Amino acid sequence: MQLRTRTLVWSAAGLLAVGTATGLSAQALLQATASPTVAGAIGDSVRAAAQPIPMITAPNYRAIVARNQAAVVGITTAGPITTSAPQAFGFGGPDGDERNPLGQFFRGLPMPRHHGMQHAQGSGFLISADGLVLTNAHVVDGAKEVTVKLSDHREYKAKVLGADRSSDIAVLKIDGRDLPTVTLGDSDQLGVGDYVLAIGEPFGLEETATAGIVSAKGRSLPGDGYVPFIQTDAAVNPGNSGGPLFDANGSVVGINAQIYSNSGGFQGVSFAIPINLAVQVKDQIVKTGKVAHARLGVEVQPLNQSLAESFKLKTPNGALVAQVTPDSAAEKAGIKVGDVILKFNGAPVLDAGQLSQRVGVMTPGDKASLEIWRDGKSLSLTATIGNAAAMASSDDASGDSAPAKLGLALRPLSAEERRQTGVPGGLVVEDAQGRAAEAGIQPGDVVLSVDGTPVQSVAQLRKMVQEHDKQIALLIQRGDARLFVPVTLG
Repeated sequence: MQLRTRTLVWSAAGLLAVGTATGLSAQALLQATASPTVAGAIGDSVRAAAQPIPMITAPNYRAIVARNQAAVVGITTAGPITTSAPQAFGFGGPDGDERNPLGQFFRGLPMPRHHGMQHAQGSGFLISADGLVLTNAHVVDGAKEVTVKLSDHREYKAKVLGADRSSDIAVLKIDGRDLPTVTLGDSDQLGVGDYVLAIGEPFGLEETATAGIVSAKGRSLPGDGYVPFIQTDAAVNPGNSGGPLFDANGSVVGINAQIYSNSGGFQGVSFAIPINLAVQVKDQIVKTGKVAHARLGVEVQPLNQSLAESFKLKTPNGALVAQVTPDSAAEKAGIKVGDVILKFNGAPVLDAGQLSQRVGVMTPGDKASLEIWRDGKSLSLTATIGNAAAMASSDDASGDSAPAKLGLALRPLSAEERRQTGVPGGLVVEDAQGRAAEAGIQPGDVVLSVDGTPVQSVAQLRKMVQEHDKQIALLIQRGDARLFVPVTLG
């Protein structure tokens, strides 16, 4: 990859030199045959194109580490071993699968699966002098004991104020005073190519700093549909989960959460949760102890050139509405199947994934303006964003709500998702709380069957659950792995 990059740079430099030489020859010719005004204009454009890109001095990484290292903490957890441990069932299965193009998103340190207590390690950082700590939800998932260790080796027992699986954000509290803290930045101001630095405890190695650049923004990952991940090439490994990602000014702009890997180690592709989203989640957790997730109530699919032409669109940009949930925010706003959502709150929606991200960072009850394309023309609509859990519990309502009883917000697999996963049918978990969360079910899981009977709709699942009093066994698919998860009902 490095040689290829250098080759591209040299090629670009060569083309620039040739272009400049050609432009000067044309200018000389035109000066003899054309007016001075035309010749001068061409010369100005050539000189403007030949201007070098300004050099930017690299950040003072030593100063960033010195200022923030004391506020970065190590987190160790202990809890009973369950089949829901993310490190045991990542994308691609517990041992990885090189046939899976996404490899495995490693979360925390993998531990042997046996009866008893399991211990895991991660990272975090202090955001208040009285002991508020931000980390990943998967770092403390299922933990009965959480210990926070500072760089000066002081250790504190931590209380989990709240953990949101959908965004993978958790807030911890330790009893301390005058503790060192980081400075929170603005992740919206990051640009591709900006310098970044990560500090954490990969493989338990304390106070490790790694640097890189922002490789991309707004990445969508399986099971994390509404999180617009920051992609970086800063080395992140198991144990870095929950640690801070700093910008060139030494401010936290992200929380390191996942890696793209076929080998289990760093391969140059890491993902961080934007700090702006993390702060929104943190504020809800601190205030209420939980997080309410927004939902528009549509199933969308990406556009290709053929679909764009059939809908008389000039470019294949937007989110094509394939289904509208009854009594949802979308239906109340007037959105119909076949509409193409072009803008959300004034920002262009370039693909289907962007819509999920934009809706996800809102709060239920917020107003949203939408620009849609219908019948060859643009229309403006306003929607009042709904609550994902409330909508799921009211879907096809009749008597006791089985999804609400389980603590699940569910929706059917879209046609595109069925094609991509090779699964003929099932229900996607959009949010998991209560009994289901305790059993280890996570957002992004696909519920395939109940006690061996395939499930295709929320109504069918409701009926099956109502026929059970104590416990059911849900077959779920997580990445390429399938497992039965017993869920206690009463």
